[in-house]
Amino acid sequence: MTPPASHDIGTLLLQLYRLSHELPMQAFQDAALELVKPVLPFDASMWGTATTAEEGIDVHTLHLYRKTPDMMREYDDFKHLDSAAASFFGKGQGTQGFNSASWWSGPRYAPFLDYVRRYDQNNIFITMDSNPQSNFMHWFSLFRADPDAHCKPEEVSLLASLSPHMMQALALNRVMHLDRTQSPAAALQPRGSAIADLKGAIYHCDVSFVALMQEEFEDWPRQRLPTSLLEHFMTVQSAFLGRHIAVSSRLEQRLLFLGVRKRCAADGLTPRERTVAELLARGDTHKDIAAILSRSPATVRNHIQAIYDKLQVGNVAGLIKALRLAA
Repeated sequence: MTPPASHDIGTLLLQLYRLSHELPMQAFQDAALELVKPVLPFDASMWGTATTAEEGIDVHTLHLYRKTPDMMREYDDFKHLDSAAASFFGKGQGTQGFNSASWWSGPRYAPFLDYVRRYDQNNIFITMDSNPQSNFMHWFSLFRADPDAHCKPEEVSLLASLSPHMMQALALNRVMHLDRTQSPAAALQPRGSAIADLKGAIYHCDVSFVALMQEEFEDWPRQRLPTSLLEHFMTVQSAFLGRHIAVSSRLEQRLLFLGVRKRCAADGLTPRERTVAELLARGDTHKDIAAILSRSPATVRNHIQAIYDKLQVGNVAGLIKALRLAA
């Protein structure tokens, strides 16, 4: 393989970063891999994050390109034999190429070699960026089905040059998605945002998120969500209300997109009061609300007075402003 010219790589990187700003999350990783394929041919790929353990890697997030989930379900039975992945553990960054028949030779590795052959992984590129302190890694693998299509040194070098850009572009794509979904009420009071996976590892957080979280959780390590917060979002659909903050969450592509703000008066409304307040804010009268909720007008009037007392407002305009702070 002739190495691509530097201007070709420059064009590829410009396209990569452009796509990171333009494409939705579910489309970006496939598009990024399609950009790489002409300069570094491969048949399939997987791209994800994981932590390391004695029994192998524990996958946090995973994107499969021309592979089925069956491959990863079966991988759990053999991951303790994946000495290729293990060769990266504790080493920070690295990129290597492996010929499966040569690397997993001998009786001990026979089950794993059979596995990779069945899934057409006869030659494999792996590139990884890991944190030796936390054992957290971000990696992707490129697979070639042809047993004779060995990973050449110049190809390994090319992938080592491209992979930091691939990983940075993915991070930018996620942050762009996070920015697009910010509430319009964010300008009314300080708010923070973050992206985490379903095991609590944090991929991105801004300074406001850090400051607000530290108000609520003492000695909070920034690399992971507090256990109580993660458990809340794994079991409850509503926002997390702490002593000082409110945290909302939206799940997409097995990632939690988090927003945090200070608690406000509207957080103290009951679900019924919140419903009445929102109907009142959209212009319904107390008689309209009574009909919508099948309650008496007198009951609704009592709800409205309780809402005004909790929000410390005297009219609908004040109520609307208070609700916006809790949006």
